[in-house]
Amino acid sequence: MAVWDNLTGQADAIAIFRAAAQRVPSTTGAADAGGAAGSTATAESSSMTHAWLITGPPGSGRSNLAFAFAAALLSPGTPDGDLAAARQVEARTHPDLSVLTTEGVIIPMKTVKEAVARSQYSPSVGRYRVVVVEDADRMVERTSNVLLKALEEPPERTVWILCAPSEADLLPTIRSRVRTVRLRVPSVADVADLLVRRNGVDPVIAELSARLAQSHIGMARRLATNADARARREETLRAALGIRSVSSAVNAAARLLAIAGDDAKAITVELDAAERDGMLRSLGVEAGQSVPPGLRSQIKDLEDDQKRRAKRSLHDGIDRILVDLASLYRDVCMVQLGREHAVINLELLAELRTASVAGSPATTVATMDAIAVARQRIQGNVAPALALEAMLVSAIRRPQ
Repeated sequence: MAVWDNLTGQADAIAIFRAAAQRVPSTTGAADAGGAAGSTATAESSSMTHAWLITGPPGSGRSNLAFAFAAALLSPGTPDGDLAAARQVEARTHPDLSVLTTEGVIIPMKTVKEAVARSQYSPSVGRYRVVVVEDADRMVERTSNVLLKALEEPPERTVWILCAPSEADLLPTIRSRVRTVRLRVPSVADVADLLVRRNGVDPVIAELSARLAQSHIGMARRLATNADARARREETLRAALGIRSVSSAVNAAARLLAIAGDDAKAITVELDAAERDGMLRSLGVEAGQSVPPGLRSQIKDLEDDQKRRAKRSLHDGIDRILVDLASLYRDVCMVQLGREHAVINLELLAELRTASVAGSPATTVATMDAIAVARQRIQGNVAPALALEAMLVSAIRRPQ
């Protein structure tokens, strides 16, 4: 099985990376970087370089492609990847792989410095040492400058693979030192097929999940494998459709926050418990035994990391709700314009028709604009409850 088999809708990007993985390792200096790989794999864009940037909208498969490329680079002489190396990359245990990521809001300076230090080592068993930076846009400027120094003076056989939504999310000085490969949004059919092949999902559920997730691969997988997640999404949309007054908008905002919190807890609670149990076992603390004073600082550090992850998970959950609401009002606008065949939320078609006659396309677009503003405000640390309330007031519709 090739490392590329679990990717979908990115044939051009795969061709570029597959060709690059065939190159014999050599000195890969900064002079090779800076080009942008478009829709075709030319000889220039397929050559190997020391730093890559994979961009694309959320859910397009940036991280999946980055790790597939890493597996191909770490495999002995095959562009399709060695099974043993692929398994080690999947488990993040390959000795020549470093992963720079965060479960908090930003990537800490300390984490970047540690990754830069590891990048100076020569490969131990593979052809390259590979450093994958997920969410490279989650670095503040001074942290990005630490990464920049590593990209300016790369070791001979170290390869950096950065992932970000767009080039504009990174410093211009970093963009000038990487080769960019841009991903497209995969089709609903492509994502549904991936869910069937990779996760064994029923084709009907796979199509439904891919459509509701708007081809976001990670969200589609969650919807396809978690009936509670699908139920929470439907409750979100119905709550918005039921807004008839300012008081109902305020109540709906509170309910949406509660739904986002429930979704975040569903993702983090089990993981938190497993991490704590694993750390206690590694420290030699038996189940039910009190933690010795000398070990409490390590438990405290873990709990702090988990709190940061919970905060990010909540913010991500709120953002997913806003994306779902944007799809809802897009559908209302489509119905108002007589384009029902383009509706995403087909299961709510009757409710969409009712909502469409309670306003005009102009008022619906104004609500979509309010959703975009709410996303920006929440990213700017405005209290989510206030941002949601202000947004939902614009969604008030009174039946004609």
